[in-house]
Amino acid sequence: QVQLVESGGGLVQAGGSLRLSCAASGRTFSTYAMAWFRQAPGKEREFIAAINWSGGSTYYADSVKGRFTISRDNAKNTVYLQLNSLKPQDTAVYYCAADQAAGLGPFPSAAAKYDYWGQGTQVTVSS
Repeated sequence: QVQLVESGGGLVQAGGSLRLSCAASGRTFSTYAMAWFRQAPGKEREFIAAINWSGGSTYYADSVKGRFTISRDNAKNTVYLQLNSLKPQDTAVYYCAADQAAGLGPFPSAAAKYDYWGQGTQVTVSS
């Protein structure tokens, strides 16, 4: 029903920036809540940020507040994650996820909430 494809990852020095994109295919993208997660080697998948269907509500993990920004452009069927002030600790595979629910709900950070996932894009931050 929905396919998600992440792009924009790469190698960047500490303090640098990247802009990740998640391109979605499907009829009802504009009604879905969206989120970003990441997973580093040997670590559990970690919630990063979520955004409701309209972009009017966002929710961030404490670890990225003030550095990362989630946004969406429903006309382009795309969700973005702007990564600023990157640190080596941010190195991970970043995944885009979609929830058929339009709102964020009571637990927007729960991976089980999301119905569709992308393949991930690698972000590597060097020191």
